[in-house]
Amino acid sequence: MNKLKPSRLVVGIKLLQIFFWNEAKVFAVGGETCSRSYLSHTKMNCAMQNDSQVIEEINKIIPPLTYSQHKGQAGRIGIVGGSEEYTGAPYFAALSALKVGADLAHVFCPSAASPVIKSYSPELIVHPLLDKEDGLTAIKDWLPRLGSVVIGPGLGRLSSTMQTVKDIIAELKELSTPIVIDADGLFLVTQDPDVILGYKRAILTPNVVEFRRLANAMNIEARNDDPVQETIDLSKALGDVTIVRKGKVDIIAHGDQVLKVTEDGSPRRCGGQGDLLSGSMATFAFWAYKNETKVTANPGAVAAYGACMLTKKCASLAFVKYGRSTTTTDLIAEIHTVFEGTFEIFSNKNL
Repeated sequence: MNKLKPSRLVVGIKLLQIFFWNEAKVFAVGGETCSRSYLSHTKMNCAMQNDSQVIEEINKIIPPLTYSQHKGQAGRIGIVGGSEEYTGAPYFAALSALKVGADLAHVFCPSAASPVIKSYSPELIVHPLLDKEDGLTAIKDWLPRLGSVVIGPGLGRLSSTMQTVKDIIAELKELSTPIVIDADGLFLVTQDPDVILGYKRAILTPNVVEFRRLANAMNIEARNDDPVQETIDLSKALGDVTIVRKGKVDIIAHGDQVLKVTEDGSPRRCGGQGDLLSGSMATFAFWAYKNETKVTANPGAVAAYGACMLTKKCASLAFVKYGRSTTTTDLIAEIHTVFEGTFEIFSNKNL
C-alpha cells in the first residue's frame, strides 16, 4: 500500500482549511477580547462582525455568473504603471484583476514597456501612452469606460510621468472612479498629498516603509504601541481615504472604521505579491462601489478586506506546495481555488 507523501498530506489539509476557514479570529481591542474583525476603535468595542459576516458582506457584491451578462459588466480594470525597468508589476496586477473575475484589464504604460508586457499575456489590453506627447488625451478617452484603476505598479519616478499620473487621478476623481494606489503611486502621494486628499473612493496600500513615509508627510505622531490608531490617524489626515497597512496583520482603516485580516499568509516574501493584492483589490473595489447600497460597511474597506484575505490565502497555499521556491506566479495560480473556497462556498449565487 502506497503511503501518502507528507507534502501531499499537508496540501490536502491546507485545502480543507481553505474551504472551512470561517472559525472566529480572536484579538484584543482596548483591553477587550473580541472575536470580530470590524470595529470602531474610538469606542473601543466590537461594533460589527466576525470574519464570516465580513465574508457575507463581500458575497453581496460579487456579481453572479449568468448567461445573460455581457463582456465588461463584471469589470473593466485599468492599471497605470510599468516602466522600462519594471514590466512584471503591471502584468501581475492586471492578470490578478482578471483571475478574480474582471472581464477586461487595460494597462497604460510607457512605449518601452508595452511590447514586453504584451509578450507576457494575450489576455491584457496594453496602451503605450504614458510617455507620448498626446498620451494624456488618449488615456482620458479610455477612463470613463473603466470601473476602477490601479495607480503605481512598476511606474518609476520620472517627473514627466508623475505629472501625467496626477492629471489621470484628477480625471478619475471627476468620474468618481475607485482608485487603488500602490508602490510608486504612493511615492507621488507622499510628495503631493493633495493629489488624493479627501477622495473617499481612494484605497492606499502601503507596506511598513511606505506607511512611515506617508505618516511623516502628514505629520502623524508615531504610535509604535498602537498601529491601529496610527492607521486611523493617517486615514483621517488624508480625508478619510481607505488605508491598507500591509503586514503580518493587515490593518484596514476608513476613518474610525477598522478591519483586521489576521490570516497568516506566507513567510516567503517574493516580489510581486503587492501587485496581486492591488489588482485583485481593484476588481473588488469596482464590485463594492457598484453595489454599495447592499453593504453596511464602507465599500472600500470591504473591497480591501476581500483582497487582503485572498492574497494571504493564496500565499499560504502556494507556500505549502513550493516553500522557498514560491513566486508570485504560483500565488496567482491559486486564486481560483482560494476565491471559490473563501467566498463562493458561502454564497448562493453559484450556477
